[in-house]
Amino acid sequence: MSLTLIFFLGLFFALVGVIPPGLLNMTAAKISLKEGHVRGIVFSIGVCVVVFAQTYLAAIFARYLSMHPEVVGILRSVALVIFVLITIYFLFIAKASSKQQIQPKVKSKHSRFFQGMLMSAINVFPIPYQAYMTITLASIGWLNFEQTSIVSYVAGAGMGTFVMLYIYIFFFDKIKSKSFTSQKNMNYIIGGITGIISMLTIIKIIKDW
Repeated sequence: MSLTLIFFLGLFFALVGVIPPGLLNMTAAKISLKEGHVRGIVFSIGVCVVVFAQTYLAAIFARYLSMHPEVVGILRSVALVIFVLITIYFLFIAKASSKQQIQPKVKSKHSRFFQGMLMSAINVFPIPYQAYMTITLASIGWLNFEQTSIVSYVAGAGMGTFVMLYIYIFFFDKIKSKSFTSQKNMNYIIGGITGIISMLTIIKIIKDW
């Protein structure tokens, strides 16, 4: 698998992970609206620095797990249950909720950078998410755990995160009133994504049975 393709795989899956409106992308958009695009971008860079580290740790963890297939099998089954439950929740249970209002207080660019790092560090979801995705990609032969491949994937993940934050920063005014960003539609998007991942996991489990 070429490093370029691995890079774009990392970019795509990171992009997907940041699509739903959440604390990081909504904060980046709010900062941009209140203080200008530059500070929103500085905040996003701080976020991405931590995402690089989180994705690298996830890939190293996935490499360790790949050497213990019995553990991978158990984790894959557990992940399947979790993704199925998430899919059911977002497609059939979750209701539209009021949007969280975030009031940025810090003003300096450097403070925004470190604020981005801090908020990204608190958000530990990328670690299990990327660990699962790298294991899945490796199991179907789209990724190996050589250092160059890991670095390429990590770079793609960081870029994918930045691209989505960038989209929120520069287009939030235009898309915030559209149905794309409605909570109901975002629930369907998240449920659809986790549903697809669940189906791929089921197929993999059946093949390995």
